[in-house]
Amino acid sequence: MGLKAALSKPFAALVVRGINKWKANAVAAQQKTLLELVESASHTAFGKDHQFSEIRNHADFKRLVPIRDYEELRPYIDRVVAGEPDVMWKGKPQYFAKTSGTTSGVKYIPISKESMPEHVKAARNALLTYIHETGKADFVNGKMIFLQGSPVLTKKNGINVGRLSGIVAHLVPGYLQKNRLPSYETNCLEDWEEKVDAIVAETYHEDMTLISGIPPWVQMYFDKLQEKANGKQIKDIFKNFSLFVYGGVNYEPYRAKIEASIGKKIDTIETYPASEGFIAYQDTQNDKSLLLLANAGMFYEFIPADEYYNDNPTRLSLGEVELEQNYALILNTSAGLWGYSIGDTVKFVSKNPYKIVVTGRIKHFISAFGEHVIGEEVEHALLTVANEAGIGITEFTVAPQVATPAGELPYHEWFVEFAVPPTDLISFSKKVDEALQKKNIYYFDLIEGKILQPLIIRSLQKDAFVNYMRSQGKLGGQNKVPRLSNDRKIAEELKRFID
Repeated sequence: MGLKAALSKPFAALVVRGINKWKANAVAAQQKTLLELVESASHTAFGKDHQFSEIRNHADFKRLVPIRDYEELRPYIDRVVAGEPDVMWKGKPQYFAKTSGTTSGVKYIPISKESMPEHVKAARNALLTYIHETGKADFVNGKMIFLQGSPVLTKKNGINVGRLSGIVAHLVPGYLQKNRLPSYETNCLEDWEEKVDAIVAETYHEDMTLISGIPPWVQMYFDKLQEKANGKQIKDIFKNFSLFVYGGVNYEPYRAKIEASIGKKIDTIETYPASEGFIAYQDTQNDKSLLLLANAGMFYEFIPADEYYNDNPTRLSLGEVELEQNYALILNTSAGLWGYSIGDTVKFVSKNPYKIVVTGRIKHFISAFGEHVIGEEVEHALLTVANEAGIGITEFTVAPQVATPAGELPYHEWFVEFAVPPTDLISFSKKVDEALQKKNIYYFDLIEGKILQPLIIRSLQKDAFVNYMRSQGKLGGQNKVPRLSNDRKIAEELKRFID
């Protein structure tokens, strides 16, 4: 065992002891966080406008601070971006994380000197927790790759601007920098395909032990590695590769293909980082759910998903949530986001400790007929059937088809890129439809009532989604294909790739 691996174990034990303390008192930690955040921002423009000096508890906070999305908070955010201090948080942000919004165009998410360390600490603690649980630390002696956005930063009114992953690249602890790939020059490449080719060239002969990234883009990296190695599996290219860290999307649709590319099962850690804050990570190999970080400078609120669009939805604090309920996640952060709807939905699977699974996006659903089918349900339906049949799924998305010929019922149209297509697509589609009916009672009623016909699956050509994302200028990085759309925009683009 190398020196780094040996030293990491006592350090991991120390860190985990601290995690266990707040984990056992998560509700109290959240209450303390709320009051500390409010106190810190009480003299800001936002704090004055919303009477922060009167807030003593969550009930006061709910009364004075409404729920808003980015567009609704934009009047304040635009002042921050313009360089005005003390608007939403004390002083000016340390960074802006630049993201692409579906309705707001480019978004600038403030990151403060208080919130930035929480991003780094959470990523570190996810690995230390793994080391402490498993005793496996040898990976820290090998090379580690983080497939991420460009670390090149620009300035906007004196504040550094970049993609979150690019910002974090500047803050990787020194003891990991020598082990880290790709090189800074390669990481700066903007064209994703050129970048992946360069990463393959840099890493092919290295002792890669940890690989991290969003699953579809990691798969693209694996494909190119295997092409260079004349079809060798990843385990034969990187003999000591033992840990895959991922986030951004549900891993399950990609698991079978990625494991087939690797050639063996390896340990994985799921993380839930967002530009707004690092929210959760998987803290044990025995459970796929994610530990909610209740002591990370964020106060969470939860709105029952079916109330989200109500004029006065229920707003719950951590101590009020129920298990197995779908909630829209609301953030209040140490960078000055208040009552901020991040757009994700989560479900609690444990309250001791508080652990979640990410179920989808509040705006990514199909409800053309009131069925309100969500991402978790379509993923479950497809993967249950695909796994039973031993069929690999590369990528998929679903949209409603309302404009049917006269006399034909509307339906949900699924666009699926299979690793290997099923021999009987009609039978496969029928089983997926039955699985979705079991998962969503409203969908079941619409099928039974002859309002909808059973879903139809369109099998797409190889690399259909890569080619689609390339055509949209969204290949690689943090970009993801929505699982669900309530319109036909993506579906119409994908029709040209039907096999």
